[in-house]
Amino acid sequence: MPTTPSFPKLQSELAIMAVFAAAVLTMPLWMAPFGAAYPDLLQKFAIYGIFAIGFNLLFGLTGYLSFGHAAFLGVGSYAAVWSFKLFTMNVLPAVVFGTLVASLFAVLIGFVALRRAGIYFSILTLALAQMSYNMAYSVLTPITNGETGLQLTQNDPRMIDHMFVDRGAGLPSTNLFGLEMSGYPGFYFCAVVLIIAFFISLRIFRSPFGLKLRAIKSNQTRMGYTGFNTRPHLLFAFIISGGFAGLAGSLLAITDPLAGAERMQWTASGEVVLMTILGGAGTLVGPLLGAGLIKYFENIFSAFNDSTLHEIFAFLPDGLESVVVFLVSPFVGEGWHLTLGALFMVIVIFLPGGIMEGLRRLSRLVRRPSAGRADQPQTQEG
Repeated sequence: MPTTPSFPKLQSELAIMAVFAAAVLTMPLWMAPFGAAYPDLLQKFAIYGIFAIGFNLLFGLTGYLSFGHAAFLGVGSYAAVWSFKLFTMNVLPAVVFGTLVASLFAVLIGFVALRRAGIYFSILTLALAQMSYNMAYSVLTPITNGETGLQLTQNDPRMIDHMFVDRGAGLPSTNLFGLEMSGYPGFYFCAVVLIIAFFISLRIFRSPFGLKLRAIKSNQTRMGYTGFNTRPHLLFAFIISGGFAGLAGSLLAITDPLAGAERMQWTASGEVVLMTILGGAGTLVGPLLGAGLIKYFENIFSAFNDSTLHEIFAFLPDGLESVVVFLVSPFVGEGWHLTLGALFMVIVIFLPGGIMEGLRRLSRLVRRPSAGRADQPQTQEG
């Protein structure tokens, strides 16, 4: 029989969720000093955070490295746009439809790919995802609109909307019962979905199912010798992970109502792998940090140019300022990938557990001196 969480455990989870929700909902405030408080970028933080959370449920808990998760991201986007075209511009059906279709697609991909493990599983997922990309790009053009991408048109049926609202001029916008999903309303919708996704991830991490997934990662062969059938658990984890990716894809379509095959390319799958490893695979918050860091580099750091660098280093003497700008400029702007690559190398070499391992080490260093002072015997003067 399932057991309910103990009171201390419940308190711990509520505390984690309260801190996490407060941090996410106040992002426009504490991201402002970093120049990243505009809604479009905040939406990307939330959406790719969901993508990374879902990928971490597979890779972080089971150790199965998928190189094809962008296929589910793209399928979720296509399904959401078709929901807008056929039924309504309300975002809730699109989210449900995108997540459901991506989960069903994950059943098919997982059933094939999970027949192998290790590098063979990774290659299978990569091959299947590239097949999906090529089909979306050229074969399934009646469904995907090929290289042009699937977009809204004035002649779309939108059957539910047209039962209650007259067809107006121009293209409609996505909405939540009349509230347009652009700007900060769009961010807060994505933020609420991110909080829900994080809660589901937290419950999976602390559930018996999550413990079984960790055991599979630790020694799948030994579990097989005990008579435990690992494949249904792996398939279920794969489906959940694919559903999270589809959810992220549907949110991309909500904030920008179009879907293209480029979202299914292998580079998008590689990006979520980088996010998870950079932040810390197998941790709750690590993939979110990795997703935020990469999207910050991509959107803010890449916009730095020589004039921006001169403003940053204006406090230096003129000659030294020019030298510093000359040395730094190859690593910003179009060269931001150099900085990201160097950072990734440092993380992999010195902090295999990602940013979260670095934070843990820093926390131990901070606690150690204070603990040493507390252990010293108290001397009494006089």
